[in-house]
Amino acid sequence: MRNEIIKTDKSNNHGLSLSSAKNEMRGLLNQFWNMFDFPKTQDGASELKVEVSNTKDSVVVYAEMPGVAEEDMDIELSSDGYLTVSGEKRKHVSEKCDNGCFSEVYYGKVSRTIPLPWDLDYNQADAEYNNGVLSVSIPKSPQEKQKFKKINVKKNK
Repeated sequence: MRNEIIKTDKSNNHGLSLSSAKNEMRGLLNQFWNMFDFPKTQDGASELKVEVSNTKDSVVVYAEMPGVAEEDMDIELSSDGYLTVSGEKRKHVSEKCDNGCFSEVYYGKVSRTIPLPWDLDYNQADAEYNNGVLSVSIPKSPQEKQKFKKINVKKNK
């Protein structure tokens, strides 16, 4: 909550002047929209939204990266099991606004490091980018594929 002294205006009975009511509404709207900003990482980049899918043969990581060109993406796999995806969305329009501008489009760096708790074949990893979504597919090693066994459930008699 904001601690603010509200000045009264004798022109109305609500205790707020029209200009302070507009400012209050603008402040509330800004707080509302700021809740939807991308969370920031330690290096100041915004954090990517990801989805990790675990299939029988591989692990696939999907990352939303709309507006990021392929040449501005960086994908790294560490030997200790971390996938780091980063990129930068560059502003294409440089228009000067003398009377004010309004933009809800995010420009800048995005980054995310995802721990991968599986034994994976990093040499066979592959990445594709389509319609703003990056998918990184990493096959499981033969040892990882053998770690799980299907257990049948028997009906209790």
